[in-house]
Amino acid sequence: MRHPTTPFRRQAMVDVLCTVVGSVGLGVTLVHFGKTSAWGSVAAIASGLTLVSVAVVTMVRRNPLFSTLADRVTLSRAVLGGGCATIVMLAALDTAPHRSWWLVLLAAPAVLLDAVDGRVARHTGTASAQGSRLDMETDAALLLVLTVPLAFTIGPWVLAIGLMRYAFVVLSWFRPAWREPLDFSQFRRVVAAIQAVVLVVALVPVVPLTGACIILALSLALLLTSFLRDIITLERGTSSRGDREPTRVGRTCSSHADLSDG
Repeated sequence: MRHPTTPFRRQAMVDVLCTVVGSVGLGVTLVHFGKTSAWGSVAAIASGLTLVSVAVVTMVRRNPLFSTLADRVTLSRAVLGGGCATIVMLAALDTAPHRSWWLVLLAAPAVLLDAVDGRVARHTGTASAQGSRLDMETDAALLLVLTVPLAFTIGPWVLAIGLMRYAFVVLSWFRPAWREPLDFSQFRRVVAAIQAVVLVVALVPVVPLTGACIILALSLALLLTSFLRDIITLERGTSSRGDREPTRVGRTCSSHADLSDG
């Protein structure tokens, strides 16, 4: 008898396959206009696939494996983000400008769709911790990619916006208390949204570099504030618990170590 989860697994694998194929197709299209070498084209397409692989791996690690309509919106965002990574690599190879309209045209819908997948999940009654993780991992990877061209044009300090979540994850390996769940925070949510919007605005070619630098610095200050608030909350929680309850590691939770809601 067919296992009851088989149709869900099949749909999930189809979604994953479409995501990978879509990423390759978009990458091939972009490098066609990039006028780079064969090896440069391969590197650019591989860069896009690297970002997409973050979403794909997050999806296939689900047990049981499944996908929802909201997940497909997130995977579409991953494909757009992969296109951004391809353009960023082309720029690094000096075959495209670091701030270009092509990059903005891909990054803007990828950022705007971040407000769609959550609503779709709630509207269809399919909101889940797995869906949140997929969304957040995709967000984190996209933010990191978008900081790279700005690091070339404004300064390497911009990379802190994209790297902060990953730095928090690394530090949480040594401080397990930072893996504890955090209560929902509207401030954290708004700050995360601001990071993405500011990065896209700063990438618009007609925006003066001075203005881009100012809004990026303010955005980074907000992000630091958000992380510091959560670290203080986590440390206070550790102090209040004392030795009453051992720290549990590896569970799904709304913490910076698990979800990039910055």
